[in-house]
Amino acid sequence: MNSPPAALHSAAADRNKAPILAELQRLLPARGRLLEIAAGTGQHAVHCAAGLPLWTWQPTDPAADALASIAAWSAQFPSPGLQPPLQLDVLSEPWPLPAEPAWDAVYCANLLHIAPWACCSALMRCAARWLSPDGLLILYGPFLVQGEATAPGNRAFDADLRARDPRWGVRWLHDVAAEAAAAGLALRERVAMPANNLLLVFARP
Repeated sequence: MNSPPAALHSAAADRNKAPILAELQRLLPARGRLLEIAAGTGQHAVHCAAGLPLWTWQPTDPAADALASIAAWSAQFPSPGLQPPLQLDVLSEPWPLPAEPAWDAVYCANLLHIAPWACCSALMRCAARWLSPDGLLILYGPFLVQGEATAPGNRAFDADLRARDPRWGVRWLHDVAAEAAAAGLALRERVAMPANNLLLVFARP
């Protein structure tokens, strides 16, 4: 998939979009409404919206260059359910979303390790508020797991992140799950993904 003009390109997003879509297709029903948090370049949005054609896919991001990139990707690879991007900062509570029906899924990839820890609790609180009773919060990215060996690549990545910004770092799964529990969400499923990443599925107990 070639980048359209004005679009940002992530090689990692190109590599992981197919396995992520495969898990979304397994986890989600045939139709619904999904809110993507921190959509970044927009590559996941266009790929997954095409693979979930009966879903409304709403990408969001706080950054102007990301919003422009999402719009550029969407214009070149349109899907019926793919919506124009909305500006949304996870820490802006309550989230400035249209007063529409609740979301059947909230999806967020590769945010928690490049954001202050406060973003994790805000994400959990707001997702719990906006999800339908049976809705799923789906997170993707690298995580550290107590009692399990950490891949050398993830150890190096964590050190690099903390050197760049001491507020960043690969998060411990039990800490993330605790923030979810405080918001009324429980870890339902943990899926091993390529390149030592995890896909985490949270829902109301």
